[in-house]
Amino acid sequence: AGQERFKCIASTYYRGAQAIVIVFDVNDVASLEHTRQWLADALKENDPSNVILFLVGSKKDLSTPAQYSLMEKDALKVAQEMQAEYWAVSSLTGENVRDFFFRVAALTFESSVLAELERSHTRRIGDTVRISSNENDLYLSTPRKKPKCCQ
Repeated sequence: AGQERFKCIASTYYRGAQAIVIVFDVNDVASLEHTRQWLADALKENDPSNVILFLVGSKKDLSTPAQYSLMEKDALKVAQEMQAEYWAVSSLTGENVRDFFFRVAALTFESSVLAELERSHTRRIGDTVRISSNENDLYLSTPRKKPKCCQ
């Protein structure tokens, strides 16, 4: 949506976002420079205090450690200015991709739960709400008990 030809329809994608993910190519300084404008465009449609911001450097696998180190300094500076979390990922190798999406999901879920608690007035912000689960059983359903009448 950051490309010029999509500018006229991009605002419909930005509106009402819980998270804004701005992605740039770690091998292209110009793409990092464009992130400021992409963020400005996205924030025209959203309240900055109600969105979670992420700056993501992609194609990390294509840069040498020395090249990446230089770009990372610039990216961290931009992320700090934006008040965004910085992540470097590689779609080719999968490096940090899963962790990044889990982070986005966790933060947006937490934000939704807190907003719902605030709206429902059943709890106050600051109250302790515990959601516990055995991590190994996270995706398993509870086995049903067999009825005793039909043995």
